Order: sequence, then C-alpha cells, then structure tokens
Amino acid sequence: MKKHLIFVLAIALALVFSCRNGEGKEKGAGKSAKPKTAEVTKPAKNEPKEESMQSVYEFIKECKTYYLATVEENGQPRVRPFGTIDIFDGKLYIQTGKKKNVSKQLAANPKAELCCFDGKKWLRLSGELVNDDRVEAKKHMLDNYPNLRGMYNENDNNTQVLYFKNATAVFTSFGGGEPKTVKF
Repeated sequence: MKKHLIFVLAIALALVFSCRNGEGKEKGAGKSAKPKTAEVTKPAKNEPKEESMQSVYEFIKECKTYYLATVEENGQPRVRPFGTIDIFDGKLYIQTGKKKNVSKQLAANPKAELCCFDGKKWLRLSGELVNDDRVEAKKHMLDNYPNLRGMYNENDNNTQVLYFKNATAVFTSFGGGEPKTVKF
C-alpha cells in the first residue's frame, strides 16, 4: 500500500511539473482557464522511442541481461541469462555456443522467448530463432562483444548466431497503460 501511494504521488508530481515551463510559471498564465494536459517530452531512459525492432534492441541493450527460454525435447522448459544482442543485416541477433544445450534445444525446436526488465518496464520477445552460419554475422556480433573473443571466434566451429523470425515483442509497464506490441 505504501509503495502504491508513493508511486501515485510521484506520477502526480510529474504531471504537475510537466505542465510548467522551465521558470516554474504556468504556461499561458493570465489567459483562458482551459484545462492543461501534460506535454510529450523525449522518452526517458529505457523508454521505447517508437514501436520498432530498433526500440526492442535498445531496450534489451540497456537492460544488459535478458533471460532466454527454450524447451528440451522432453518438454521441460529451460531459462538462462544472456547478454548478447545485435542488429545485423536488418535482423535482431543473439549469440551462443553450438556445444551448449541451448543450441541443441533450438535446433530441435526453434521457438523461444526472452524477457528483460529495467525496474519499471519489461519486454517479452517471442519468435523463432534461425541459425546464421555466415562468418560476417558472427564477426559483427563478436566485434560488438570483444570480451567474448577469449571464448569464441567467427571462424571456429562453436560460435553460433541466431536471428529472430516471426517475432512479437510486448512492452509492459507497472505504471499501467496498454502494452505496446512490435512485430518483425
């Protein structure tokens, strides 16, 4: 109850201040007494700028860690933390190793879902993960995550990059409002 009250007060204060200009004076003071509405400002940190694959990428990148869910052959779900996300050739990619169970699970069933949370909003991204064996795709990922080069190399037989196909991303917030959906 106390957290809820603090949250409501924070929103009320934000609305009050959004209706004021930089000098603290109400806009249009002394003019007609029309009701004021909050102005749209540039998105806050982790706020999707627009509903696009780019906004999905930026949100995941900002969260740093996401959790990827796959299914074993016996139907047992498996979830594990990941940290790699990349856009290459107009597609959203993740990276893993071919020797890992996650790779074997995705080969048997390419349907997967990832989830990440920034403390206020969360994203669920589901779709099929498609393997891309091109050296250029692997190199692009590893160039963006140079700390992985101690374990992976675009020319080894282990590095695997996969991109989302038939993807649906849903942004949801504790603050309410309608979830925002992105398909790509």
